[in-house]
Amino acid sequence: MSEQELEERVKRAVDNFMAGYGCCQSVVAAFADLYGLDDTLAKKLAAGFGGGVGRMRMMCGAVSGIVMLVGLDCGQTEGSDREGKSACYKVVQELLAKSKAENGSLVCAEILGLKGHEKAISHYEASPRTAEYYKTRPCAAKVESAARIFAGYLRDKQQTCNG
Repeated sequence: MSEQELEERVKRAVDNFMAGYGCCQSVVAAFADLYGLDDTLAKKLAAGFGGGVGRMRMMCGAVSGIVMLVGLDCGQTEGSDREGKSACYKVVQELLAKSKAENGSLVCAEILGLKGHEKAISHYEASPRTAEYYKTRPCAAKVESAARIFAGYLRDKQQTCNG
């Protein structure tokens, strides 16, 4: 995959978010076709991870998108495959460490500057996507960061395989 194709996927992730999709949906849908998932199924699978998992402000949805994509890319399919499971966990930890270093946290509430997620748990209604929403939320940048981290993983993997 060329650098331009990877950049187009990063842009697609941000465009998805700006069109109203959640952070996780935006990231997963930008790469899902690489794993045989159509856009609709990718968005459905990732839908519950928005707002830091069901709007509980726990793990950032964009970060959850990275985890889902790593599972699609290198997740084991046999329950007894401890080596495959460990390899997948290693990639997840490496990519999430990059995200934490870039964004300061993996936790939605912390990224948004909220004082914990307890109050958000019973508040499940999605915020309206207004111009003010986009001005006050760093989410588009976090979606871009997550998509760029996953694109970098794919680029590095490709170079290792071809190098």
